[in-house]
Amino acid sequence: MHQFRRGSYAKVKSTYSERLKTNVAIKIINRKRAPPDCFEKFLPRELDILASLNHRNIVYMIMELGVQGDLLEFIKFRGALPEDFTRKLFKQLSLAIKFTHALDVVYRDLKCENLLLDQDFNLKVADFGFARRIKYDEDGQMILSKTFCGSGVPYNPKVYDVWSMGVILFPMMTPISRRC
Repeated sequence: MHQFRRGSYAKVKSTYSERLKTNVAIKIINRKRAPPDCFEKFLPRELDILASLNHRNIVYMIMELGVQGDLLEFIKFRGALPEDFTRKLFKQLSLAIKFTHALDVVYRDLKCENLLLDQDFNLKVADFGFARRIKYDEDGQMILSKTFCGSGVPYNPKVYDVWSMGVILFPMMTPISRRC
């Protein structure tokens, strides 16, 4: 197995799947480094959400390997991206987020590091660890999450995802900025 990415308490390795006849990514979580509620709260929620999302621009739990790396590394290496390529990637991101929002799933952690590029440079949204389903009360009013993500201002969480998309678009098109 080849290590592909590393996070604060998990790493992603690539390996060849005999059954699928392709390279896949395996997420390995370090129990000692993971927060206490990772296995009781966040991982089960991530698995539940990913199991319900079947979209070409969203990775699966037996994950597609983003062989071209994440968008942040790609931008750092390439600088500003051509407009037509940026348009293609942003459209794919928009379709993926539109799909999740239609199912009342909010991502809540959109950033370049969580956007992977496959062998054909198609964008894939990965790492649904902070994602959650929107819940409604008996009157149909949205119940705001008690989990702290973002500024804490009581807005529809879909707004944060859309705002984050704009934040991602800026370094894709700006030669000066190399950060997302």
